Amino acid sequence: MMIKSEQDGLNFGTSGMPVSAVPPAGGQTAPAQPDLDEQDQSKDAFFVQVGEIAEAMIARHGNEFAIGTLVLAAKFIAEGRPLISRATKTGVAKPL
Repeated sequence: MMIKSEQDGLNFGTSGMPVSAVPPAGGQTAPAQPDLDEQDQSKDAFFVQVGEIAEAMIARHGNEFAIGTLVLAAKFIAEGRPLISRATKTGVAKPL
């Protein structure tokens, strides 16, 4: 478990850019990265989407809700369970 002083030094890249594009903290220069292939670009785009969703959940419902939701989603993925039911009478996808 991290203590508060360790958390303060972390750079979570809240700029909205992919994490790979966020420069390191403290004025250090980032190591040169080769051009990303299509798969890596796709992964970065999904990571940005997850980050935006997490930030929206935190803003609306707090850290605990966001953490719980993401952990539960990871558990469902690991178990091979569907995350949402696409066949609802109201047309709105709901968690199972």
